[in-house]
Amino acid sequence: MELSKNFEPGAVEEKWYSHWVAKNYFGSKPDDREAYTIVMPPPNVTGVLHMGHALNNTIQDILIRHARMQGKNACWVPGTDHASIATEAKVVAMLRERGITKSSLSREAFLAYAWEWKEKYGGIILQQLKKLGCSLDWDRTSFTMDPHYYASVMKVFVDLHNKGIIYRGKRMINWDVSALTALSDEEVIRKETQQKLYYIRYKIDSGEGLTDDEGNDAITIATVRPETIMGDAAICVNPNDERYKHLHGKYAVVPLINRRIPIIADEYVTIDFGTGALKVTPAHDVNDYMLGQKFQLEVIDVFNDDGTLSEAAQIFVGEERFAARKKIAATLEEQGFIEKIETYKSEVGYSERTDTVVEPRLSMQWWVSMPKLAAPALEAVIPNVQTDDATAAIQFVPAKFKNVYRHWMENIKDWCISRQLWWGHRIPAWYDADGNIYVAETEAAAFAQALAKNPTIDTATLKQDEDCLDTWFSSWLWPFEVFRGLSEPGNPDIKYYYPTQTLVTAPEIIFFWVARMVMSGFEYMQQKPFEAVYFTGIVRDKQGRKMSKSLGNSPDLLALIEQYGADATRFGVMIASPAGNDILFDESALEQGRNFNNKMWNALKLIKLWEARQSDIEVAGGTETFAMAWFECRLAQVSAEVALLMGQFKLSEALKVLYTLVWDDFCSWYLEWIKPGMEQPISTAVYKKTIEFFNAQLLLLHPFIPFVTEEIFHQLLATEEDLCTMQLSTPLRPDEEMLAKGSLLKTVISGLRDVRNRQNIKPKDSIVLGITTDDEKLFKSISHLLAKQINAASISFTKDPVPGATAAIINKNSFYITSDLPVDLANQKATMEKELTHLKGFLLSVEKKLANDKFVQNAKPEVLAAEKKKQADAHQKINLLSESLATL
Repeated sequence: MELSKNFEPGAVEEKWYSHWVAKNYFGSKPDDREAYTIVMPPPNVTGVLHMGHALNNTIQDILIRHARMQGKNACWVPGTDHASIATEAKVVAMLRERGITKSSLSREAFLAYAWEWKEKYGGIILQQLKKLGCSLDWDRTSFTMDPHYYASVMKVFVDLHNKGIIYRGKRMINWDVSALTALSDEEVIRKETQQKLYYIRYKIDSGEGLTDDEGNDAITIATVRPETIMGDAAICVNPNDERYKHLHGKYAVVPLINRRIPIIADEYVTIDFGTGALKVTPAHDVNDYMLGQKFQLEVIDVFNDDGTLSEAAQIFVGEERFAARKKIAATLEEQGFIEKIETYKSEVGYSERTDTVVEPRLSMQWWVSMPKLAAPALEAVIPNVQTDDATAAIQFVPAKFKNVYRHWMENIKDWCISRQLWWGHRIPAWYDADGNIYVAETEAAAFAQALAKNPTIDTATLKQDEDCLDTWFSSWLWPFEVFRGLSEPGNPDIKYYYPTQTLVTAPEIIFFWVARMVMSGFEYMQQKPFEAVYFTGIVRDKQGRKMSKSLGNSPDLLALIEQYGADATRFGVMIASPAGNDILFDESALEQGRNFNNKMWNALKLIKLWEARQSDIEVAGGTETFAMAWFECRLAQVSAEVALLMGQFKLSEALKVLYTLVWDDFCSWYLEWIKPGMEQPISTAVYKKTIEFFNAQLLLLHPFIPFVTEEIFHQLLATEEDLCTMQLSTPLRPDEEMLAKGSLLKTVISGLRDVRNRQNIKPKDSIVLGITTDDEKLFKSISHLLAKQINAASISFTKDPVPGATAAIINKNSFYITSDLPVDLANQKATMEKELTHLKGFLLSVEKKLANDKFVQNAKPEVLAAEKKKQADAHQKINLLSESLATL
């Protein structure tokens, strides 16, 4: 079969993925092998594939395929999260298109629409992952609202409630006015926002009537939220502030609504911050609420659920909060209450889900008390709160995230777990007419509790809590409940696959998910959920901006796969993505991946051309023997290096090492060294060894680029065996002397080719080479290959310079090139001096950059390595030119 000019991924990818699935290569059952388990961070059921997913899932697939090739029983569990807020928003939008409002529906009717939406659109992302080549055990696909999963969430809620860890209480929460639900602190993103700071005068009521500022009996406060003044319950000053001591115990009057509020004194207020006077609005600020409790102040909520002004505001009722802000500020100014307005920058909380400014709000919610759960989870990552990786039960890669984890765990706050939504796990709590609460896994169990308490109660009057649980409250059970560890305790799967080996996730959910999974693992399985956590970086555009739909800088991943192929896409996201570091995505990296695939494809075509030219000619100590011995050593060296790097989770570095091996060592050197002359035969032994070498490289590369490697493997050999099922062999110890010979040979060939180019000696023009060296034996052992590669008619060894020859010094050895072409020594010298001046200037600029501490500290490892390589290469070329010039 004639091979295509370039590798054509489309049909190949579909063919091999279908084949692998049909053969059930990705399925896993417990057996006597060592297990290697990864549970996929479940994407939202609303999700579609984007660059972050490409990075995260490519890393997981590399790890799982590599584990299979190590002979481990690899199990990668797929699944999706029900995503309460995101999914409910999608369903509401769908209903709006049909002319239906959520408020017009019963809960049951709304949930019927939600399930309809889930069945139609949910899980699209899992199908898209197949396009990327992800080798998931599809028979184990889980969903956080599967019946067994739902039952386990209920069981955990009831258990923690019975232990006193889950409780119900009225506290300040973050309220999302778009999603109409409470949020946990971790779901609020703080953004620095430019605002207006309004200085507002409050008149003083001393009991003898109101006076204004001119009578020195007014007090000025500064606020960015004039729309909340109607909820003011007091003004607070520092008791030691001399400016306001005469106002202690008096009353101020809230502008526009004329309500009297006390002036209180507390050291919470900083004297030199702002005006030194603080408006206290207990319903709309966490710290104000604490002051309100201390002084028993009235709590006045001036907002409705949707962020409009409530009846309690008295003015501008029904107005949207930010529109009301402008109108209230204008009215205050018109009536002379505004002293001045300044521009002010402060951090504002935004909903992580809807990007809406959140409202602090006093609300009755369900909470998880965290300190007891956090203690073992902290110890597992940071033993005795130290940074000793060796004794940590759970490894963080990179380790820098341990400090982030420790800070959060040591300052952990109780977790608000109730959400005012219908889609999700409904809170298993029932209320009777007297306000008694019955917490149970099922309605029947709750009714039994109620009857036990009051045998005459009419259970039909019991009402279940309307709220759902925070989505993270179900996903923190993920590592064990995907194996039914809680719903079917002690089953064969949970005993075999748990704890899992590696979690691959993004650092932004270290609190939402990672920490909580560690807590639930110790609480319910009595052990850690995973051995290691690999934190990916954030995929950014070339300007360093995080990719997002709103910025329009996020490419269509499926379109990229269509254009470049899955392997090239995987290559592109992995070649420069060390753990924990952000990736500046550039489409040229995918082009590099496509070029790499085509390089291997061309190597395949070259080798296939030799297939019919095989001969039983003897290979005895010639070029081919050296080439095979050297590449075998190089292959062993790289195999050992890759094994080490994979064990250290340095996947990007491992890919770079393999890229160099294939592109440079195999294609550019080895194949050139063994290539037979035009129409000349090739030894069958050399041909078979070359296929063996190629297959060994395909095996190492397969976890990274599975489709092209599988296709080339089958093109090379007619076999029923598939590459993805083959096992990696233990790397052999390479012959260091042979590696040194090969390295020297490559350096000399490159150097002499460079000299030929400078002298305009064409590759087809033969030369005579004279060598002066202290290691004549070494050079004689490689002279046959050297002669072939530089087209030398003969090579001789001399003690003295050769008159009229072009001289070069490479690795302290002198080479003299003689050709039939005349040598213009003056021109040669001028050219070399010009190049030397350029190289010295280039080296100076590189060394200046490396001497910059700020650059060195902030540069990514791969950028720093590239600069150091430039420095080393420049030094080598400068030395070569300087030594060569000295001989002219």
